[in-house]
Amino acid sequence: MSGKSAKANRRAAKQHQAAPKPIRAAQRRSTTTAGSRTRLVVTSLLVVGAAVGGLYLLSNRNHASTGTSNGNSGSYPYQVGAPGRGAAAPDVKLPATTGGTFDLASYRGKKPVLLYFQEGLTCQPCWDQISAIEKDRAKFAALGIGPIVSITTDALGQITQKASDEGLTIPVLSDDGGRVSDSYSARDFGMMGHDRDGHTFVLVGKNGTIVWRADYGGAPKYTMFVPDDELLAQLRRAIGAQA
Repeated sequence: MSGKSAKANRRAAKQHQAAPKPIRAAQRRSTTTAGSRTRLVVTSLLVVGAAVGGLYLLSNRNHASTGTSNGNSGSYPYQVGAPGRGAAAPDVKLPATTGGTFDLASYRGKKPVLLYFQEGLTCQPCWDQISAIEKDRAKFAALGIGPIVSITTDALGQITQKASDEGLTIPVLSDDGGRVSDSYSARDFGMMGHDRDGHTFVLVGKNGTIVWRADYGGAPKYTMFVPDDELLAQLRRAIGAQA
């Protein structure tokens, strides 16, 4: 091989080795661009997430605006919907699982009445709540509370069978259509949107005004069972404050 040929071959080899450099530079630019795009996507997702979170918090604040916030600390936080304490209790006249019709007005001037709005057939803890109250019925009576009734938007036949299966004697009222529930805004504080009641307790005094109210079924915890000791403590404080 001549000297010129050898030099030509060496020159070609060097050019071949140098060729990948622009490719590597292009790859680095591509990687940098991809990284920038990834950071942009992540940043956009964080912004969207923050916006959604803000809307959720705003929605919750608007949701709670039907009443005043109360009892929001501790293991069993609750809200207070409208009508609240001191307001006249809307009429309750509904068919009961125990037969006949329950009429809240008939207890005016006699005994305070505890209303318990609950989700209904789809919520076993709600029925466990009634069973627990029934077992401690004497403790509620010791506070001067008269009738205790539960209210759900399920049909009478369905809840009558359920009450029988659970062995309940506390009347469960059928508010089919939700007219009474809506008059107490009970469907504003549950995990099922406006389809069902949440987990709301309303104590109506014998003068027909609301003494105490607690909407446990709303955000953020959506509580569907409250121990009787907690309920009794809340009721005791409310009745004591009224005295």
